[in-house]
Amino acid sequence: MAILFITVTGLLTAYNFFVRAGTKTLATVQASYLLEEGVEAASVIRDYGWTTNIANLSVGTSYYLVWSSSRWILSTTPSKIDNTYTRYLVFDSVNRDSNDAIASSGTNDSGTRKLSVYVSWPDGSTTTLRSISTYITNLFNN
Repeated sequence: MAILFITVTGLLTAYNFFVRAGTKTLATVQASYLLEEGVEAASVIRDYGWTTNIANLSVGTSYYLVWSSSRWILSTTPSKIDNTYTRYLVFDSVNRDSNDAIASSGTNDSGTRKLSVYVSWPDGSTTTLRSISTYITNLFNN
């Protein structure tokens, strides 16, 4: 009876561990997809008009993606995805040095912005945050 009890307890403990690990992995994978979708959505917003949709945004402000009228738009109103994830985008200025390379100081490049996408979600008693950064340009001069 004792051997059976120990075996069952060990199996339940292992099962519990694997379920928790699987849940944590699922959340991380979903966050990765949301990050990638955020970069793609920003590119689509850029395609609809750099001057109208990107150039006039405040640098360093958090923007949230909203699906409205069959397209992505940006809003400053926080929103959650599946009541779990919070995703926001931050655009920053880009400077170029005398060699036209991106630099920490120099001349502001009004046709390029640094895009950072963040996704956060609750993880037990803490919050996990993942991010991705890239550059977005006025590709179509619009």
